[in-house]
Amino acid sequence: MSPSRPAGPATVLLAPDKFKGSLSAREVVVALETGLRAADPTVVVRSVPVADGGDGTVSAALAAGFERVPVTVTGPTGEQVSTCWAREGATAVVELADACGLERLPGAPAPLAASSRGLGDVLHDVLRSDVDRVVVGIGGSASTDGGAGMLAALGARLLDRDGRVVTDGGGALADVVALDLSGLPQRLGEVEVLVACDVDNPLTGPEGAAAVYGPQKGATPAEVEVLDAALASWADVVAATVGTDHRDLAGAGAAGGVGLAAVAVLGAVLRPGVELVLDLVDFGAHVAGADLVVVGEGSLDEQSLRGKAPVGVATAAGRAGVPVVAVCGRRQVTDEQLRAAGILAAHALSELEPDPERSIAEAGRLLEQVAPLLLQHGFLSHRGRAAGDPRP
Repeated sequence: MSPSRPAGPATVLLAPDKFKGSLSAREVVVALETGLRAADPTVVVRSVPVADGGDGTVSAALAAGFERVPVTVTGPTGEQVSTCWAREGATAVVELADACGLERLPGAPAPLAASSRGLGDVLHDVLRSDVDRVVVGIGGSASTDGGAGMLAALGARLLDRDGRVVTDGGGALADVVALDLSGLPQRLGEVEVLVACDVDNPLTGPEGAAAVYGPQKGATPAEVEVLDAALASWADVVAATVGTDHRDLAGAGAAGGVGLAAVAVLGAVLRPGVELVLDLVDFGAHVAGADLVVVGEGSLDEQSLRGKAPVGVATAAGRAGVPVVAVCGRRQVTDEQLRAAGILAAHALSELEPDPERSIAEAGRLLEQVAPLLLQHGFLSHRGRAAGDPRP
């Protein structure tokens, strides 16, 4: 036992992301805490639900004590949806996914028509307040419109050759020949905008927004070609308007090109999503004095290792000298990959319930069953034992 960690009840910090399609990060915390306390009533459980910039980002801020600010915005295909942003002091947290993301599609995907306008609606509401820093999570988008809808909602005018305003959606971007930014709020120049971005895709080309993410949003090969050409045309217009071409910037293709519009027009800075969230929730204060950090998400796979929430949390916990284990719905990485990412072990629900549908439906109950296994790791198993206790 480390002399810096005296004997006594074990302190476990629960810092999971959501189990997508099954449980929110908060629900994961509740299930794990229930299981831990049933296994050892003396265990000290702390929690700080996290996210990586996609859906759940605002929820993580709210769980950390931010105030909820409700707002009605335009969904990805024009319907009105109720969402919210979060505020603490002069900082606001905004989430694209809950405003106009894939989960907000009322029916089938609409790759050519879906828009980022809802994000702009939320930002417009934020700018009416007195905040001076906005953190924007852009994961989970339904659109490939280069951020045009977002800009239109903020007051920009996208005009065709006849001076008419162009309709929303990536498919219409090819008609835009002029971008009028005179209607943007003056407050934009007074606010720091930080965008949570975990991809390095440029706007166009084989690694661009349409080619890589369009199929995930329902685009056929022919529609991918249409969208890529439209984004290239849009990039020409944006560059001519602001004086700099950002299409090849790493992250310009994030959220169907919202990354481009955010940097080029809003003056945003792109940062790794989980780093922004950990700063917002003051992870350093939560991890201090913990004996174990538990991370988690639905699928622990190769994508997780590329800066998603579990690895981001593990990195931060490692800097604090606290060991990390993971829980997940399914695991698709090796022990060696986990250890390289700073995670000592992973417990998958699929080990208890191999049927994926049942595992998803009963994730809460299964997490309660997994929780006691977290207390069997060597750095916790001896905590709280009196001197001379013969147990191994």
